[in-house]
Amino acid sequence: MSHTLFVLLFAGLALLMVAALAGLVGLRVSERRQAVRRRIESVASTHMRGRPAQVQAITRRRVTEPLPLIRQIAMIFGYDPAKSDEGMRWYLVLPATLAVAFIAAQCADALLGQERFLVVPGCWVMLSRSLWSWRREKRLAKQRAQFPDALAMIVRSVRVGIPVAEAMHIVANEAHEPTARSFAELASEISIGVPLETALPRLAERSGLAEYRFFSTAIALQAQTGGGLSETLENLADVIRKRIALRARGQALASEARASGYVLALLPLVVGSALYFINPGYIGVLFNDETGRRLFGVAVVSLSCGLYSMQAISKKVLS
Repeated sequence: MSHTLFVLLFAGLALLMVAALAGLVGLRVSERRQAVRRRIESVASTHMRGRPAQVQAITRRRVTEPLPLIRQIAMIFGYDPAKSDEGMRWYLVLPATLAVAFIAAQCADALLGQERFLVVPGCWVMLSRSLWSWRREKRLAKQRAQFPDALAMIVRSVRVGIPVAEAMHIVANEAHEPTARSFAELASEISIGVPLETALPRLAERSGLAEYRFFSTAIALQAQTGGGLSETLENLADVIRKRIALRARGQALASEARASGYVLALLPLVVGSALYFINPGYIGVLFNDETGRRLFGVAVVSLSCGLYSMQAISKKVLS
């Protein structure tokens, strides 16, 4: 019982440290976004005509009204019903991750004993959030790579005299998934009378892609201040291509660090397996002795926290 409490206490402290670090990083990012927004507003105010330009589309809209209870519960597991274009069904993901959580609890029988099922809820939530996050990152990466081609379609359409609203329909019909689905929703909103300046921020909010917010802001500024739309969108497409190239370069530079992390994570498993086949009694102390089980649990928790921290830092730097 004492070793179980020790493991749980250590895990709780580790999670608190990770949460505190994430809070500090989030505060820093929020301060940087506010500084960028103030700079954009100061620059736009010196060149505005008539009424001020609305540049809030470049940032995420703040939700002031409370979310429904079902959506709050779903977001705990990493699933947002308002962004249900991840290609996975929640009624398949949740039972599958729950089954994996129960299997993990059974594997932790030697460490936690009867208290092993206490880790099922936390493991279930972590697995579900990780799976949804992985799928969301895959979708965003595909949309980010397809967006310059979508902008090129809009530029060609505008140059031949096609209205911007009709160009959205062309992208919805000609682009690949998931960009086609996103622009199909945008075209549907425009068809029922929603203004383009209102529909574009909704598209950016649903997709969660920063490049869509840039696009929304460019359209809003062009509609209020004038100028050539085709040149603006061409410059935006060029900026997005450079962002994609810079992101790929960052991932290439960070590949060595990620590979080192994977090797360090697999090394204890490889060495432990080799020792088990060479001398089972030597490595069996970690599973048969109470102190050995305690040390093994601490090692597993420490390794998991280290891998999660490295992955979170790498993801934050490259985002």
